Amino acid sequence: MNEEDILSEFRGCDALLEGHFKLSSGRHSAHYLQCARVLMNPERAGNLSRALAQKIPREIRSAIDVVVSPAMGGIIIGHEMGRALDKDALFLERPEGEFHLRRGFALEKGAKVLMVEDVVTTGLSSREAIAAVEREGGEVIAEVALVDRSAGEVDLGVPFFPLIEISFPSYAEDELPPELAAIPVTKPGSRS
Repeated sequence: MNEEDILSEFRGCDALLEGHFKLSSGRHSAHYLQCARVLMNPERAGNLSRALAQKIPREIRSAIDVVVSPAMGGIIIGHEMGRALDKDALFLERPEGEFHLRRGFALEKGAKVLMVEDVVTTGLSSREAIAAVEREGGEVIAEVALVDRSAGEVDLGVPFFPLIEISFPSYAEDELPPELAAIPVTKPGSRS
Protein backbone atom coordinates (compact mmCIF):
# COMPACT_ATOMS: atom_id res chain seq x y z
CA MET A 1 0.00 0.00 0.00
CA ASN A 2 1.29 3.46 -0.83
CA GLU A 3 0.52 6.65 1.10
CA GLU A 4 -2.47 7.58 -1.07
CA ASP A 5 -3.96 4.06 -0.67
CA ILE A 6 -3.64 4.38 3.11
CA LEU A 7 -5.19 7.87 3.24
CA SER A 8 -7.96 6.64 0.95
CA GLU A 9 -8.78 3.93 3.52
CA PHE A 10 -9.08 6.62 6.22
CA ARG A 11 -11.18 8.94 4.05
CA GLY A 12 -13.39 6.10 2.81
CA CYS A 13 -14.68 5.32 6.31
CA ASP A 14 -14.84 8.90 7.60
CA ALA A 15 -11.86 8.32 9.89
CA LEU A 16 -10.11 11.58 8.93
CA LEU A 17 -12.00 14.25 10.89
CA GLU A 18 -11.78 18.04 10.80
CA GLY A 19 -12.75 20.44 13.60
CA HIS A 20 -11.08 21.26 16.94
CA PHE A 21 -9.78 18.22 18.79
CA LYS A 22 -7.95 17.74 22.05
CA LEU A 23 -5.58 14.82 21.46
CA SER A 24 -4.65 12.20 24.05
CA SER A 25 -1.29 13.97 24.30
CA GLY A 26 -3.11 17.09 25.57
CA ARG A 27 -2.29 19.03 22.41
CA HIS A 28 -4.94 20.52 20.13
CA SER A 29 -5.39 19.98 16.39
CA ALA A 30 -7.77 20.81 13.55
CA HIS A 31 -7.46 17.19 12.35
CA TYR A 32 -8.09 13.87 14.07
CA LEU A 33 -7.57 10.34 12.82
CA GLN A 34 -10.21 8.07 14.31
CA CYS A 35 -8.37 4.77 13.87
CA ALA A 36 -11.24 2.84 15.44
CA ARG A 37 -13.30 3.69 12.33
CA VAL A 38 -10.63 2.54 9.90
CA LEU A 39 -10.14 -0.66 11.93
CA MET A 40 -13.85 -1.48 12.36
CA ASN A 41 -13.78 -3.46 9.12
CA PRO A 42 -11.81 -6.70 9.70
CA GLU A 43 -10.65 -6.98 6.10
CA ARG A 44 -9.36 -3.40 6.07
CA ALA A 45 -7.69 -3.91 9.49
CA GLY A 46 -6.02 -7.05 8.18
CA ASN A 47 -4.80 -5.31 5.03
CA LEU A 48 -3.36 -2.41 7.02
CA SER A 49 -1.63 -4.72 9.50
CA ARG A 50 -0.06 -6.81 6.73
CA ALA A 51 1.22 -3.62 5.10
CA LEU A 52 2.55 -2.49 8.50
CA ALA A 53 4.28 -5.86 9.06
CA GLN A 54 6.13 -5.34 5.78
CA LYS A 55 7.65 -2.11 7.18
CA ILE A 56 9.51 -4.08 9.88
CA PRO A 57 13.02 -5.12 8.83
CA ARG A 58 13.40 -8.90 8.50
CA GLU A 59 15.97 -9.20 11.32
CA ILE A 60 13.60 -7.50 13.78
CA ARG A 61 10.54 -9.37 12.51
CA SER A 62 12.29 -12.72 13.03
CA ALA A 63 13.24 -11.82 16.63
CA ILE A 64 9.70 -10.94 17.83
CA ASP A 65 8.27 -13.27 20.47
CA VAL A 66 5.04 -11.44 21.25
CA VAL A 67 3.04 -8.35 20.28
CA VAL A 68 1.90 -5.90 22.96
CA SER A 69 -0.34 -2.88 22.53
CA PRO A 70 -1.77 -0.28 24.90
CA ALA A 71 -5.51 -0.16 25.48
CA MET A 72 -7.71 1.22 24.05
CA GLY A 73 -6.47 2.49 20.71
CA GLY A 74 -3.84 -0.17 20.11
CA ILE A 75 -5.93 -3.28 20.86
CA ILE A 76 -7.40 -3.91 17.41
CA ILE A 77 -4.27 -3.13 15.39
CA GLY A 78 -2.20 -5.06 17.96
CA HIS A 79 -4.42 -8.10 17.54
CA GLU A 80 -4.22 -7.85 13.76
CA MET A 81 -0.42 -7.47 13.93
CA GLY A 82 -0.32 -10.64 16.02
CA ARG A 83 -2.28 -12.37 13.27
CA ALA A 84 -0.04 -10.96 10.51
CA LEU A 85 3.11 -12.08 12.37
CA ASP A 86 1.65 -15.33 13.76
CA LYS A 87 2.41 -14.22 17.32
CA ASP A 88 0.31 -13.88 20.47
CA ALA A 89 -1.07 -10.38 21.01
CA LEU A 90 -1.40 -9.02 24.55
CA PHE A 91 -2.58 -5.62 25.67
CA LEU A 92 -1.74 -3.26 28.50
CA GLU A 93 -4.42 -1.49 30.52
CA ARG A 94 -4.30 1.64 32.63
CA PRO A 95 -6.91 1.00 35.36
CA GLU A 96 -5.37 3.51 37.78
CA GLY A 97 -3.19 5.69 35.56
CA GLU A 98 -0.23 3.35 34.96
CA PHE A 99 -0.02 0.62 32.32
CA HIS A 100 -0.06 -3.01 33.49
CA LEU A 101 -0.71 -6.42 31.99
CA ARG A 102 -3.96 -7.82 33.40
CA ARG A 103 -6.46 -10.59 32.55
CA GLY A 104 -3.86 -13.28 33.15
CA PHE A 105 -1.46 -11.89 30.54
CA ALA A 106 2.22 -12.34 31.37
CA LEU A 107 5.52 -12.04 29.56
CA GLU A 108 8.29 -14.58 29.78
CA LYS A 109 11.44 -13.00 31.20
CA GLY A 110 13.42 -11.47 28.34
CA ALA A 111 10.59 -11.86 25.80
CA LYS A 112 11.26 -9.79 22.67
CA VAL A 113 8.24 -7.52 22.24
CA LEU A 114 6.87 -5.58 19.30
CA MET A 115 4.91 -2.59 20.64
CA VAL A 116 1.94 -1.68 18.43
CA GLU A 117 0.07 1.65 18.51
CA ASP A 118 -2.62 3.21 16.37
CA VAL A 119 -1.36 6.83 16.36
CA VAL A 120 1.83 8.34 17.82
CA THR A 121 1.92 12.11 18.35
CA THR A 122 4.29 12.94 21.22
CA GLY A 123 5.17 9.33 22.07
CA LEU A 124 4.19 9.70 25.73
CA SER A 125 1.79 6.72 25.76
CA SER A 126 4.30 4.62 23.84
CA ARG A 127 7.12 5.41 26.26
CA GLU A 128 4.83 4.61 29.21
CA ALA A 129 3.82 1.31 27.56
CA ILE A 130 7.46 0.44 26.82
CA ALA A 131 8.34 1.09 30.49
CA ALA A 132 5.46 -1.17 31.55
CA VAL A 133 6.75 -4.01 29.35
CA GLU A 134 10.18 -3.63 30.94
CA ARG A 135 8.60 -3.79 34.44
CA GLU A 136 6.82 -6.97 33.32
CA GLY A 137 10.14 -8.56 32.29
CA GLY A 138 9.99 -8.07 28.52
CA GLU A 139 12.17 -6.10 26.12
CA VAL A 140 10.59 -3.91 23.46
CA ILE A 141 12.77 -4.30 20.36
CA ALA A 142 10.70 -2.04 18.07
CA GLU A 143 7.43 -0.19 17.75
CA VAL A 144 5.04 0.10 14.84
CA ALA A 145 2.04 2.40 14.44
CA LEU A 146 -0.54 3.03 11.77
CA VAL A 147 0.17 6.76 11.91
CA ASP A 148 3.11 8.91 13.02
CA ARG A 149 1.75 12.42 13.68
CA SER A 150 5.09 13.63 15.07
CA ALA A 151 6.48 14.69 11.68
CA GLY A 152 9.19 12.08 12.18
CA GLU A 153 10.46 13.77 15.35
CA VAL A 154 9.34 11.33 18.05
CA ASP A 155 12.02 9.40 19.95
CA LEU A 156 10.68 6.24 21.57
CA GLY A 157 14.08 4.81 22.48
CA VAL A 158 13.49 1.86 20.11
CA PRO A 159 13.31 1.59 16.30
CA PHE A 160 9.98 2.97 15.08
CA PHE A 161 8.20 1.95 11.88
CA PRO A 162 4.95 3.80 11.10
CA LEU A 163 2.75 2.84 8.18
CA ILE A 164 2.31 6.52 7.30
CA GLU A 165 3.61 9.87 8.51
CA ILE A 166 1.10 12.71 8.62
CA SER A 167 2.14 16.19 9.66
CA PHE A 168 -1.03 17.88 10.89
CA PRO A 169 -0.01 20.76 13.13
CA SER A 170 -0.82 20.45 16.82
CA TYR A 171 -0.76 23.15 19.47
CA ALA A 172 -0.36 23.52 23.22
CA GLU A 173 -3.39 24.99 25.00
CA ASP A 174 -1.73 28.42 25.17
CA GLU A 175 -0.65 28.41 21.48
CA LEU A 176 -4.05 27.95 19.81
CA PRO A 177 -4.50 29.98 16.63
CA PRO A 178 -7.62 32.19 16.86
CA GLU A 179 -9.45 30.28 14.11
CA LEU A 180 -9.02 27.01 16.04
CA ALA A 181 -9.84 28.57 19.43
CA ALA A 182 -13.14 29.79 17.93
CA ILE A 183 -14.31 26.19 17.33
CA PRO A 184 -15.72 24.17 20.26
CA VAL A 185 -13.26 21.47 21.33
CA THR A 186 -14.00 17.75 21.06
CA LYS A 187 -11.96 15.04 22.83
CA PRO A 188 -12.43 11.84 20.82
CA GLY A 189 -9.46 9.90 22.27
CA SER A 190 -9.57 7.19 24.91
CA ARG A 191 -7.55 8.93 27.63
CA SER A 192 -9.16 11.61 29.81
